[in-house]
Amino acid sequence: MTSTINTTAPEPRITPLEPPYTLEQDALLKKITPPGAPNVLALFRVLAVNPGLAERMPSWGGYLLGRSASLSLRDREVVINRVCARCGAEYEWGVHVSAFGRAAGFSDADTAAIADPASDGRGLAHRDKLLLELVDELHDRSTVSDALWQELAALWSPPQLIELLMLAGWYHAISYVCNAARVPLEPWAARWPARE
Repeated sequence: MTSTINTTAPEPRITPLEPPYTLEQDALLKKITPPGAPNVLALFRVLAVNPGLAERMPSWGGYLLGRSASLSLRDREVVINRVCARCGAEYEWGVHVSAFGRAAGFSDADTAAIADPASDGRGLAHRDKLLLELVDELHDRSTVSDALWQELAALWSPPQLIELLMLAGWYHAISYVCNAARVPLEPWAARWPARE
């Protein structure tokens, strides 16, 4: 996958916390950083500016990304990556592509199709295309058409459908923070694919 690097990134509106951290900040950042993360993510260091909010996030975010969730890794990542693409949230998109893309079974072509807001999912499996349609309808209209809902309900159970809706909403919120606070991109994370 070819990538483009934005060399003129705007200054953050909310500066991520930097070491040395206070004891409270250090404890909070350890609590919200997943095991095995390559570093304390800039997003978490921005969220920790509001410690009361940040300390409550791991239970919900952990559920959506954890083993207790009812969705497959691929389904989850299709939704997250499409939401981030539709919101223009390169930070969160890049982190998820780098951290989970290969494990989710995405080829470079899959990643590019999911990331392209104008893509109709050409080349993707039917299941992936339905998830793109779900995210696109939620993004554009804040609801889901009856026709699409019927197709979704044939593949996902009611509890899974609720989880898909909440997952899309959660990553809209994360995208808002990334974009509005101008969270600096992680140096190791993927960048938007080049468009032809």
